[in-house]
Amino acid sequence: MTVDSDCPHCGESIQLAVDPSGGESQEYVEDCPVCCNPNLLHLQFDEEGRASIHAEAS
Repeated sequence: MTVDSDCPHCGESIQLAVDPSGGESQEYVEDCPVCCNPNLLHLQFDEEGRASIHAEAS
């Protein structure tokens, strides 16, 4: 499963692979594939398995 987000450092639209088996609420750091800066990702899955994500500069 993938979700789209914008990098808070460079503003590029990025696609992130997410894994719902990690729980309905997840938080982790992943580097932007464009500018290589770290992003703190807040990931939430709803009851139907849809993901929403918020990225902030880390």
